[in-house]
Amino acid sequence: MDSLTLTHQLATPVALGGFSLLLLLFLLRLRPTFFTHKRSKLPPVPEVPGLPVIGNLLQLKEKKPHKTFTRMADKYGPIYSIRTGASTLIVLNNTHVAKEAMVTRFPSISTRKLSNALTMLTSDKCMVATSDYNEFHKMVKKHILTNVLGANAQKRNRCHREAMMENILRQFNEHAKTSSDLAVNFRKIFVSELFVLALKQALGNNVESIYVEELGGTLSREDMHKILVADLMEGAIEVDWRDFFPYLKWIPNKSMVMKIQKLVIRRKALMKALMNEQRKRMASGKEINCFLDYMLSEAKELTEEQISMLVWETIIETSDTTLVTTEWAMYELAKDKNRQERLYKELQDVCGHEKFTEDQINDPPYLGAIFHETLRKHSPVPIVPLRYVHEDTELGGYHIPAGSEIAINIYGCNMDNNRWENPYQWMPERFLDEKHDPMDLYKTMAFGAGKRVCAGSLQATSIACTAIGRLVQEFEWELEQGEEDNEDTLGLTTNKLHPLLVKLKPRNQ
Repeated sequence: MDSLTLTHQLATPVALGGFSLLLLLFLLRLRPTFFTHKRSKLPPVPEVPGLPVIGNLLQLKEKKPHKTFTRMADKYGPIYSIRTGASTLIVLNNTHVAKEAMVTRFPSISTRKLSNALTMLTSDKCMVATSDYNEFHKMVKKHILTNVLGANAQKRNRCHREAMMENILRQFNEHAKTSSDLAVNFRKIFVSELFVLALKQALGNNVESIYVEELGGTLSREDMHKILVADLMEGAIEVDWRDFFPYLKWIPNKSMVMKIQKLVIRRKALMKALMNEQRKRMASGKEINCFLDYMLSEAKELTEEQISMLVWETIIETSDTTLVTTEWAMYELAKDKNRQERLYKELQDVCGHEKFTEDQINDPPYLGAIFHETLRKHSPVPIVPLRYVHEDTELGGYHIPAGSEIAINIYGCNMDNNRWENPYQWMPERFLDEKHDPMDLYKTMAFGAGKRVCAGSLQATSIACTAIGRLVQEFEWELEQGEEDNEDTLGLTTNKLHPLLVKLKPRNQ
């Protein structure tokens, strides 16, 4: 969250003068309520640098608020409040109080609070992941579970996942045979095949290219991934200073709005073209069991835009967070040969010389430990999208007034020294301890909890665990020189800033 955007947008003396007057009037109006209303019962507030109206925004300028919040937790405790412009944000950095918010106090904190960028990108919450918990959310989540993410749907789509895995291994094997001395870009291969899987599940076909009239040309699969996934993940973290000063929403922020509108227009045009192609297929009598066909047949109550958004949601969510987890897991294993060999030996004990399959992902205990430890240290979604407190409630023994916003810092929960020994170290062995139930997918909070638990947890687990197992079964992994400390992240999820570069050696040589 870059508070310097505020200065940039209000650069002229006239604007600054008017802005200062408005802030002063707002503070005078606010003082009798905010600064006195049950303040003693609120979580402790970190000291505010600079102008009080700016609050803690300057401390969040690095655009990695999950790390800033975690550092604050070391000083102020697991629950505290900060000022983000005109809003009070309650930050939760402890698993116990996070689960309290997501489960026990859910009826009081069930509303999403989206930034202006996310509101535009999601067509005002027209997605399962970003909608408020209401009848629309329940209906569309049921549709997605029925055709894409539920247990029965996963069985139907297994052939697509198996084809994806074979294509990934084929490309890695080709590289190992022809360029064994050179590092391979893990992400380039993995993300391409993961996107193919997303297209097959959503649209029924592996679309290699498509003509989009509104965009004036034919798009390759790489172009499609950029428009439907990469650009929109980047746009999701775009900062609009009006998010923090809603009483000034009448002041235009044209550069930000135009940037997001361009992304939305491109996505809509591409999704329209993709859906029209599939309608032609359906009109010819060829039926495919995919999400679009299902939605056009079963979701008569939804508009064309809503169906387009939900089909797109399955594409972007399949294409991103599973990549994040798998890439970080392979980075850690390539970095640690001893742990890599331990996993390989367990895989041999489970399946010998046969191919490891997703039927066996619960058999090697160490594989599950690696998966959960990667989710813990490299939380794919480090902060749950903000929630709005619509009635007075209590969290962690503190009074939380209506109108507050809640940030659940999953990263902070997983870096809590009181729960995790040496939390900044990657140690899968911690999940072999009897106190950790091996079947509990939510021990690291990566999939959330309660009524808004992640619908895609089953698919994410199947893809990531099967991929990790097959990749270690087939190859010895070694980091490219200089890659050991490349742990920086970028974007809304914790994508590696630099793609994973590794050297591969086939184990059957």
